[in-house]
Amino acid sequence: METGNRILVVDDEETLCEVLRFNLEAAGYDVDIAYSAEEALTRNLREYSLILLDIMMGEISGIQMARILKSNEATASVPIIFCTAKDGEEEMVAGLDLGADDYIAKPYSMKNLLARVRSVLRRTTAAVPPERSAGRELAYGGLVVDLHRKQCRLDGREIRMPRKEFEILALLLGHRGQIFSREEIIDSVWPEEVVVLDRVVDVNITRLRAKLGDYGKHIATRTGYGYGFIE
Repeated sequence: METGNRILVVDDEETLCEVLRFNLEAAGYDVDIAYSAEEALTRNLREYSLILLDIMMGEISGIQMARILKSNEATASVPIIFCTAKDGEEEMVAGLDLGADDYIAKPYSMKNLLARVRSVLRRTTAAVPPERSAGRELAYGGLVVDLHRKQCRLDGREIRMPRKEFEILALLLGHRGQIFSREEIIDSVWPEEVVVLDRVVDVNITRLRAKLGDYGKHIATRTGYGYGFIE
């Protein structure tokens, strides 16, 4: 089950919206609904992890809404999956050219849609630059991760750690409050590996906690979900 991701469904079919809400919430996502692009555009869209967007809607189409989002720096990085009954090549190309992350044609199975959602969220979570302070540094109290020098400092003292431990710490510290599943951590930190066991993540987390002293307590385990850096 996924957690920590907020999804906006934008579609003028109310029944479909409720079906999507039910299934997405059952999968652990926080879900909001907008029945038109006009309604969606009144929201703070930068807060969403993903937007499921129908193409054929009222005065503002899904393509037009996507163009508005991608032209605004504040929302340009919000992932979009187009959901539409129009399955022609022209609409698909138009959506992907705008920067959509995926495209699924109606009718679709919920199993297929949920798989697409998980896939896009894994890719975009790994690709989104973490929150930064002082440009290339992540900091929490006396814990500092220097992304440029690939260095971790604890109260001014350098803490040496292997590359994978450093990358896991940067991922968690850069997205404080977000829980990552083991699969998401593997996809982000070991993207080129063929097979990495979940146990490898657990071992690296244990080593990180030991090296970080009191700050290691902030690396929380959410049983059944994964790990996160909690303030």
